[in-house]
Amino acid sequence: MPAESVNVLVINSMPRVGSRPLSEDCMRQITAVSPKVKLWDVTDLAHAEQNGDFTAKEQFDALLADAEVIYGFSLPQNVLARAPRLKWIQAKLAGVNHILDAEIVASPLIVTNTLGMHGTQASELVFWMMLTFAKQAQLCFQLKQEKQWQPFVPALLSSKTVGILGLGSIGLEVARLAKAFGMRAVVVRVKHTMRSKYADVILPPEQLRELLSQSDFVVIALPLTPETRGLIGEVELRAMKPTAYLINVARGGIVAEEALISALSENWIAGAGLDVFATEPLPPDSKLWALANLIITPHIAGRREDYDALANKQFCENLRRYLSGKQLLHIVDKKKGY
Repeated sequence: MPAESVNVLVINSMPRVGSRPLSEDCMRQITAVSPKVKLWDVTDLAHAEQNGDFTAKEQFDALLADAEVIYGFSLPQNVLARAPRLKWIQAKLAGVNHILDAEIVASPLIVTNTLGMHGTQASELVFWMMLTFAKQAQLCFQLKQEKQWQPFVPALLSSKTVGILGLGSIGLEVARLAKAFGMRAVVVRVKHTMRSKYADVILPPEQLRELLSQSDFVVIALPLTPETRGLIGEVELRAMKPTAYLINVARGGIVAEEALISALSENWIAGAGLDVFATEPLPPDSKLWALANLIITPHIAGRREDYDALANKQFCENLRRYLSGKQLLHIVDKKKGY
């Protein structure tokens, strides 16, 4: 059971992405959960360290030393040594591979995530990419700039097959929207218990290539784990139709980028839409920038205007459960990585 007071640290920053302290309204909601909650927003301290500034390390160490809960996007370096009282990490993302190092996996720490919060925004980005390709939006922008009137026949999503890798909140929502567009949805599941009334076919992981060979669009919505790292390589890309498109809104490490560069430049597949990359931000010298049949977005699939409010609601519910000794929601299996 938690002690008489529970020290909670908020880290609302990520390396190379950005930093902003949690809003006063969100902070009030957290402290309103219980008078036991003692809350500090250490976003600025964490962000300074992430950028190599350790001038406030002593102050940060003092706060970490008494922390029982960390709520946020990332963790400070050597967190277990610096926070010996830490019992629970509430990640502010669904993907937690960036915090699950060997030490944390082996520790008794509880890790929870924001499972279920990303389906709407990520699936909308998937369909924006699909429609961009099907309706040749890039060509339309080019013709407008050139003041050229050249009618063409756009493709339909209706009757096409979308292959979905993963049936979490994003995969489920992609399948639902696919039905609204009159598409056929084929899914490779990770868990045998996964079901969806919107999926026409659900396949086990060993039938991945069957999905790839029949899909007009392949959507990656899997967590990054040792099993999924490099899952889509040359063999898998060559298994796809030459008219098909690959869309990744999950994690960059799932796709072998050099193989994808070859697939796009040599027309093994028609195109790809990537929101995530092996290295982020995408380096200026990456060959991906120059590929005309590639859509690039800067890891925005999970973002939405009310993200902080929704994540805060989940955290407050879990904090109530933690204080009352109840089972927490969305506990991560640290060994599996999700």
